[in-house]
Amino acid sequence: MALPTSASAARLRLLTVPALLLLLSSAALLVFLILPSLSPSSSATTGHLCACSPPSTHTTTTVTTTTTTGSPAPVTTSPADVAWLKDQLASNSLLAGGTAASHDAWHRLRKGINPRTREQQLFDINRHHGISHYPDEEASNHTALPCPGELLVEEHHSNYGEPWAGGRDVFEFLANASALTPTDQVLEIGCGTLRVGLHFIRYLDSARFHCLERDELSLMAALRYELPAQGLLYKRPMIVRGEDMDFSKFGDTVMYDLIYASAVFLHIPDKLVWTGLERLAGKLRPQRGRIFVSHNIKFCSRLGGDECTRRLAKLGLEYVGKHTHDSLLFNHYEIWFEFRRPKV
Repeated sequence: MALPTSASAARLRLLTVPALLLLLSSAALLVFLILPSLSPSSSATTGHLCACSPPSTHTTTTVTTTTTTGSPAPVTTSPADVAWLKDQLASNSLLAGGTAASHDAWHRLRKGINPRTREQQLFDINRHHGISHYPDEEASNHTALPCPGELLVEEHHSNYGEPWAGGRDVFEFLANASALTPTDQVLEIGCGTLRVGLHFIRYLDSARFHCLERDELSLMAALRYELPAQGLLYKRPMIVRGEDMDFSKFGDTVMYDLIYASAVFLHIPDKLVWTGLERLAGKLRPQRGRIFVSHNIKFCSRLGGDECTRRLAKLGLEYVGKHTHDSLLFNHYEIWFEFRRPKV
């Protein structure tokens, strides 16, 4: 094959250079148009693999949770709450027709797989009938806190002269009258089975509720049934078995924002009541702290007004006044007498 002559080679170079320039220009333009589409977009940066972030001197991480740290739940049932409940009852046809004419008629309304009275439930539990159960030799392997049958059927809810629901009424009154907050320290003298105390324990911060109780059965109901059944073991209330107004186990430095005795001083000799007040007066927070005593204050009135005032003043206490409060669920009112410690 013949090689190109010098003239034809020159013509080839002249033809090739313009074509090469055109090719390079086209390639540059193509790269300029395609490059942006190859770069990660802002949405891709935040949603996928790019670990790049704009320059910053501080990084803030936001964590969203369902826990709220606002104000505590209200302690009083409001008129709006009552109206809402009445509307619910009416919408379910329970407001007018839900009350049976007799005790037997009431129990005929009870429907379920195996409706039982407390007495029947206790019989079933003791005889292991009507409920699923592990054999005796295996029961301890599955029950962390074995509880007596009498407590499981809540016989202790009938130990009072009024319905169990009255405990909520007492709590609402005392919490409002003392402007209670969850961080306050509360002492109940004679908390019994925690008919009232459960509501304080639930509302207060952990370890803020103290109680002195002497009755063994009441203590068993409180500690072996009510606290675990209500899911309140984590609140760690300090419930002490004792009598004769001995508060020494609660410590020497504790200061109470609220001390109350519900229908307890009625059953205690006047001399012992005064002993208790003497021991507690210095543990009541000045000005803000309150002592409430229910039903009557015969330990004081039997002395006469002037003598009672003098003895209270000697202890650093003063009488504030008398209050009454109504029940939410039944026809009942309760009387309370208020005392405080003036400013030191």
